[in-house]
Amino acid sequence: MLVRALEGATRRDYGAARMIAQIFTVIAPVIFISLLGYIWERRRMPFDTAAMSYISSYIGGPCLMMSTLLKSEIDLGTAARIVAAPILLITVMGLIGWGMSRALKLPAKIYAPVLMFPNSGNMGVALCLFAFGQDGLAYAVTYFATMAGLQFSVGVSIASGKLSVKGLFTNPVLISIALSGVLMALHVHPPQWTMNVMGLLGGLMIPLMLLSLGTALAKLRVASVGRNLGFSLMRLGGGFVVGFAIATLLGLEGAARGSVIIQSAMPIAVFTYMFAEQFGNEPEEVAAMVFISTIISFISLPFLIGFALNL
Repeated sequence: MLVRALEGATRRDYGAARMIAQIFTVIAPVIFISLLGYIWERRRMPFDTAAMSYISSYIGGPCLMMSTLLKSEIDLGTAARIVAAPILLITVMGLIGWGMSRALKLPAKIYAPVLMFPNSGNMGVALCLFAFGQDGLAYAVTYFATMAGLQFSVGVSIASGKLSVKGLFTNPVLISIALSGVLMALHVHPPQWTMNVMGLLGGLMIPLMLLSLGTALAKLRVASVGRNLGFSLMRLGGGFVVGFAIATLLGLEGAARGSVIIQSAMPIAVFTYMFAEQFGNEPEEVAAMVFISTIISFISLPFLIGFALNL
C-alpha cells in the first residue's frame, strides 16, 4: 500500500509539474517580449509607436487574419458564434460599467469603456496561439477583429460623444475577415505563393503588438490607485465570468471555448487610453487603470491559462 501511495503521489507531482511547465510555455513569450518593449522604451531606444501600429493594423493584422483563417478548419457556424462573443461581452460589461459609474457618480464615458474593451490584440491573440496552436489563433483573430471594429466604432462614439460607424466599414482587419469568409464559403483557395506572402507578413503582428504593449506600459503613469484598482479588477474578474457565461451560452467547446474566455478576461485595452487622451476624457485616470490591470493580469495569467487548458 505504501508503494502504491508513493507511486500515486509521484504521478500527481509529475502531472502538476507538467501542467506548470505547459502554462509557463504559454505565458513566457507574452511576458518576456512585453518586458523587452518596456526595457527598450525605458532606455529611450528609438521605437516609432505610430508606425508600428499602422504596420500591425494595415499589413500584419489583415495578412495574419487571412492566412490563419484560410489555412484553418474553422467552420462558418463556429466563426459566427466567435463573432457574437465580443458583441455580447461589450454589451454586458458596458451595462456593468454604466451601473458602477452611476453608483459612484462618475462619468460613464470614461469608466464604462475600460470594462468593455479587453486587450484582445496585444495579449490575447498571442496567448491563444501558444495555448491552443493554430486553431486557437484562428478563433483569437476572429474575436480580436470583431472587437477592433467595435472599439473603433462604439468605443470612439462613447469617447467622443458622437455616433461613429466608420470603423465598422473601414477597419482593414474586419475587411480581411469578411473577404476570408467569402473565399471559405465559395471554397476558393488562393495560390500558394499568396499564402506564403501573407504568412510572412502576418508573422509581424504578434511580436510587434507585444513590443508595443511593453513600450506603452513604460510611458503610462499611475496617478492614483483607489477606484482604479476596483475597475481594473472588474475588467479582469468580470471579463472572465462574463466570458465563461458567453462561451457556455453559445455552446462553444475546446479551443474555441478557451479562446473566448481568455480574450474576454484580458486587461484594459491600450487604445482605451489613446481615445481618452484624444478626446480629453481624464487620460491620467484611464492610464492608471490600463497599467494596473495589465500588471495584475501578468500575476493572474497562470490561473487563467491553467483553467482554459483544463476545460
